Amino acid sequence: MEDELEDKILYQTFFKSHMKLLSKFAVGVSPLNSSVGYVWKVMRVYLLKPEVLIAGLLIFVFVLYLQASEVWSRGFIGKISSSFGLSKGTRTGKLALLTSAAEKHSWEDKRGTTAVYAVQGRRPRMEDRFVIDENINHTGISLFAIFDGHGGEYAADYAKTVLVRNLNQKFTQSSNIATAKNVPSSAALSDLKDTKDCSKTKDDSDDEVNERHKLNSNPTTTTSAAAAATANGGTSLTQRRQSFRKSKTEDVVDKTSGNSIGSGPNNGNSNNANHQLETDLLSKYMGNQSPMRQITKENLLNGTTGQQGSAYPKPKTYEAKCYVQNGSINYGKIITDEVLAADYDLVEMAKKVSNFAGTTALIAVIHHTKLIVANVGDSRGVMCDYKGNAIPLSFDHKPQQVREQKRIADAGGFISFKGVWRVAGILATSRAMGDYPLKEKNLVIAEPDILSFDLVDHRPMFLILATDGLWDTFTNEEAVAYIRERLDEPHFGAKSITLQSYNRGSVDNITVLVIVFKNGRYQIGSSNGN
Repeated sequence: MEDELEDKILYQTFFKSHMKLLSKFAVGVSPLNSSVGYVWKVMRVYLLKPEVLIAGLLIFVFVLYLQASEVWSRGFIGKISSSFGLSKGTRTGKLALLTSAAEKHSWEDKRGTTAVYAVQGRRPRMEDRFVIDENINHTGISLFAIFDGHGGEYAADYAKTVLVRNLNQKFTQSSNIATAKNVPSSAALSDLKDTKDCSKTKDDSDDEVNERHKLNSNPTTTTSAAAAATANGGTSLTQRRQSFRKSKTEDVVDKTSGNSIGSGPNNGNSNNANHQLETDLLSKYMGNQSPMRQITKENLLNGTTGQQGSAYPKPKTYEAKCYVQNGSINYGKIITDEVLAADYDLVEMAKKVSNFAGTTALIAVIHHTKLIVANVGDSRGVMCDYKGNAIPLSFDHKPQQVREQKRIADAGGFISFKGVWRVAGILATSRAMGDYPLKEKNLVIAEPDILSFDLVDHRPMFLILATDGLWDTFTNEEAVAYIRERLDEPHFGAKSITLQSYNRGSVDNITVLVIVFKNGRYQIGSSNGN
């Protein structure tokens, strides 16, 4: 009995004290005397267990799998559901988590390898319009257009209906002339004789009647119009050639002149003139309270418009044969002439109803291996070539650009910074259709920039045409990369990128049109019409 008691005492004194000494040596510090020791004790008890290490390793491997697989969506739940095919029964996993309030006010269309999706942004109304015209009247010519309206829907609707209709007619007529075969010699000579006089338009006879009427009613109007035509007649071709060149965008801030840039060497007189110009223009945008609007209403009731003639002569449009040379159609010239003519008619109609709406215009025409892009305003087109590079199809018309700023100053106008640079402190784009108060002073013009591309050289994968609502949140390169990863979606990524732009905070209306090419060639779908 005494031996067992001695052994027990020896064990408690010697063995336990020895183990405490070894424990202190291994840990280094006592867990009760140091916070670091306490953390180390917790890690040994909870984190360094074999089951915890194995579970952590499995989670790490699973995350690496999700990173490597091409099933990424916006959130972690979307990745898991896409990986295990849980979202196949309803909607595509990439789109499932993008559902938002924007889809309640959305428009979409799909034609073969072309898709468009539009949402109303954080604006009171939707003013964007789009057009998909494939194989116009079986000519093999396809037209795609986006119109970003502002100040109302009138201008965008007018461009979608009237301008597109006139373009389709002119394209059809020109195509029939270019593809005509076995033309009799007498007819060919007659056409050649008529073509030499292409400077005379199809509306010249009507214009002569109108000019005689104006001469009898108001001779001074005819004289001023003729003088304006003489002054502007020789400059349109030069300006159009210069517009082919990209102008470098420079943000010019003149703090000494009140953040405004105008014409004239005298800053004081220039600021006073700019203020007066801005006041006059803003008075036309004030609505029913505007004195100008009241005067316009009175003129309409009296059967007159209150205008003594247009600020600039009506642009000329030519017969279709004038745009065909050696079997080739000058699409750029057709678009330019029709846009200017439609803008003139739009402005004249807007004056009668005191409608101040305007719209940008981005038009793309595809015929065989040719791509022609016309741009008026700040909508933008981008091409993804066979290497995945983002190639601009157009360049925005902004007031702060050197070319645009000089043109506005030469017209007696100015630009000022009010959140963004604006023409006369009003319009954030320097070119547009409509906007007749600014057109009267030639501060805003509708002449498009035309760029042509050879599809054989670029072998594009797809094209993106979009309003500035998209480009407020995406760069060209980001948009191309985003669409390229989503070409297998029902809308070829157009819907995804539109909703993504909305979720990123774009406040403008957003319209995105994607045109997909197969092996660098555009395949015309079976659908036709608007």
